[in-house]
Amino acid sequence: MNAEIITIGDEILLGQIVDSNSAWIGQQLNLLNIRVQQITSISDTAEAISNALNLASKRADLIIVTGGLGPTKDDVTKQTIASYFGKKLVRDAKVLAHVQGLFTRIAPDKIMPKVNQAQADVVEDCEVLFNDVGTAPGMWITDKDKYFAFLPGVPFEMKFLVTNRILPKLKENASLQLVEHRHIISIGLGESFLAEKIADIENSLPENIKLAYLPKVGLVRLRLSQIGESDVPVDFYHQQLVKRLGHHVVATKDVSIEQAIVEAFANDNLKLATAESCTGGSIASGITGISGASAMFDCGIVAYHNRIKQNLLGVKEETLKEFGAVSEKTVIEMAEGVKKLAGANYSIATSGIAGPGGGTPDKPVGTVWIAVSGKYETKTKLFHFRNDRAINIERTVAQAFAMLWNMYVNDKSN
Repeated sequence: MNAEIITIGDEILLGQIVDSNSAWIGQQLNLLNIRVQQITSISDTAEAISNALNLASKRADLIIVTGGLGPTKDDVTKQTIASYFGKKLVRDAKVLAHVQGLFTRIAPDKIMPKVNQAQADVVEDCEVLFNDVGTAPGMWITDKDKYFAFLPGVPFEMKFLVTNRILPKLKENASLQLVEHRHIISIGLGESFLAEKIADIENSLPENIKLAYLPKVGLVRLRLSQIGESDVPVDFYHQQLVKRLGHHVVATKDVSIEQAIVEAFANDNLKLATAESCTGGSIASGITGISGASAMFDCGIVAYHNRIKQNLLGVKEETLKEFGAVSEKTVIEMAEGVKKLAGANYSIATSGIAGPGGGTPDKPVGTVWIAVSGKYETKTKLFHFRNDRAINIERTVAQAFAMLWNMYVNDKSN
């Protein structure tokens, strides 16, 4: 079975919101070995919707449509869907009662506008996908051996309907072979070097187990996917890869390096502090964006001005005068200063010229110093990224996390 996803809404086409719905739906379908052939974003017009449905039905067995199910006049999706299938809209009594109940709980002193009643309108003879967490129901329509699912665009409502209504339907399809995934997050090896290191394991994989390389700044994700049953299960090859990659492995599940750091430090009762200049708090933001970070993160300081570096972090005035803010000596003192201030076990410090301005012949844009201070030592690295500001910051953050992880692993082995 293959699928196509259609997202409706000018807000997507105008770039006002990012289409995260399609990515999430694709992930869920992949677990059922349903291949997404195409993702299409269209405006909320009758012509665009009809054309998209017509084309999708020629390419895919399953068509999932999100968005455009609101009650206002600018949402023409339901009427267009009804016309496309040669049906009419009918009002569903159960959905109407649900919508009225929700409105009463939210605004008990107000009368529900008549326009909201239209949210209970569904295509005649469709299977109503009841929406427990919102007002717009989904609709499931089977037509000429094709399956159509129409869902609201609000992410948490869409996810509820996919999880509780659509996936159970699809899992009942005996022809589907479930997919099992195993993940490895690695650092310290580029994609080509990594591929060379594990080439013999990859070559030994059976036909129904595939290995994917998913590189990102500072790390490479490996994903093993097993389709259906296998004489040698995917876990065997997963363990082989983990053993081969050794200290390069950050995590053996699908997590970010930030989450891996938070979990490892929390489990070992370790504390982390950060002192950032050119990264402007991005390192601290990455850590504190993970649930459970409070167990291992106590302090993050954005020390842009030299006065803050001196007065708060203890960077010496003579260090700044002799070597400058972007220097090895300065980041060492920043890292050791914030570690002492927070009473942490580890710390990260960054100072550099992110750009686009501020560079000099000696220190051009993209020059970055990173220091990581741990239980036994402080290590530094100099980087010359020479790209735009956003990329410089992203690469600095990635390298800082890699340096921290390597120090943590080395300390554990000593």
